[in-house]
Amino acid sequence: MKPLILITNDDGIGAPGLRALIGIMRKLGKVVVVAPDKPQSGMGHAVTIQSPLRIHEIVREDEYEEYSCNGTPVDCVKLGQKAILKRNPDLIVSGINHGSNASINVLYSGTMAAVLEAAMEDIPAIGFSLDDYSYQADFSHVAPYITAIASNVLNNPLPAGVCLNVNIPALNGEPIKGVKVVRQARAFWDESFDERHDPHHRKYYWLQGVFTSKDEGTDTDDYAIRNNYVSIVPVQIDLTAHQAIELISNWDFDIEPGKEK
Repeated sequence: MKPLILITNDDGIGAPGLRALIGIMRKLGKVVVVAPDKPQSGMGHAVTIQSPLRIHEIVREDEYEEYSCNGTPVDCVKLGQKAILKRNPDLIVSGINHGSNASINVLYSGTMAAVLEAAMEDIPAIGFSLDDYSYQADFSHVAPYITAIASNVLNNPLPAGVCLNVNIPALNGEPIKGVKVVRQARAFWDESFDERHDPHHRKYYWLQGVFTSKDEGTDTDDYAIRNNYVSIVPVQIDLTAHQAIELISNWDFDIEPGKEK
């Protein structure tokens, strides 16, 4: 029996990256797409609780179904699993994102939030991103890597609570050197706000920033991408800083009863 694969993204139902991922996944199994009806980049793990969610059926065939949703990527995963499939798929894939989701970007990414949601349900999941922010990005070189990684996940179960963050270098005239399984780079966005005024002289702001890494390690996703490797970072839903438990346990918490206020 063909594996059942649920696909979503955060760039929206019409994004070229999603279309590329659909074409690749249809060669591996039965595909059901549930994607936002508009771009949802930077939404992180947001869910919709203040308004109703609606699903629009676009295509229904024996081996392929496609739906759009007015919610976030996480909403799409929840609806795909619980309202459309009414079962766990064999694999959830998200992307292909237009732009890198390496390093700290994993916390902001709607692409990665979707696969983290899957990991919470112990469903194998992969987020795919291309290091090219252009809407017209060239995805012609990504299929062999996505196919190989997805096939491995289908055949080799991931640990519970773990998903994969995969970043692929942009097409640059040089062959990709290979695949590296690495850690998340320690990096951040050096941010500022561009202050402007509308025609009524009211202030408004656009967030802007420069991605900055001071991590000199050669075992990071940022290093791998910059050196033309596909990076794979295993990501876990447990955010506990285990190494800090002993340190904080030694703090003084001896509070006299009745002195809480």
